[in-house]
Amino acid sequence: MRLIYVFDAYCGWSYGFARTMADVAHRHPDLPVEVVSGGLFLGGRRVPIRQFGYVQGANAEITRRTGAPFGESYERLIADGEFVMDSEAAACGMAALREVAPDRAVRLAALLQEAFYLDGLSLSEVSTYRVVAQRAGLDGDAVEAALDRVSAADDFRRARELGVTGYPTLLASHGDQVVTLVAGNASADEVERRIGALVP
Repeated sequence: MRLIYVFDAYCGWSYGFARTMADVAHRHPDLPVEVVSGGLFLGGRRVPIRQFGYVQGANAEITRRTGAPFGESYERLIADGEFVMDSEAAACGMAALREVAPDRAVRLAALLQEAFYLDGLSLSEVSTYRVVAQRAGLDGDAVEAALDRVSAADDFRRARELGVTGYPTLLASHGDQVVTLVAGNASADEVERRIGALVP
């Protein structure tokens, strides 16, 4: 069995789920985890963040349900309202990080989201990936070079093939089946029970 984690770096609920995902990966070091970026903010949804009037209310609910904090720099970004979230740029960045350290993809996804939701850094800027690389102990030059090679297309195609339209989604590939373990929010214990139900 292996796990497939489909998230969007600009999805607040994916950010809230990061702690659960880290716990699940820690409990099951023997289970490979494929991390796939989705495309929440593409096309006509790439607009100034002020046009998403629900963001601050949703963030409060994310904190209430998951305990995930939001940083002051991010809060200022939201208050200003001009920032544009671009899931394609974020997916490319995740692909570059994953290329450099594929066995650490779960942790890198979390660090990427912390760069935005705590530090208010744009996931469209190369400098952000150097910050994430430094925090992860990776070679910033290698990550930047990977950014020139990668594309978001494979991730978006993979998410579509899996039938995932909402984030976060955690799947288990078990035998010939792909089973949804989580669509939205869940605790590590809830995920544990669902994984246990798949294993005789």
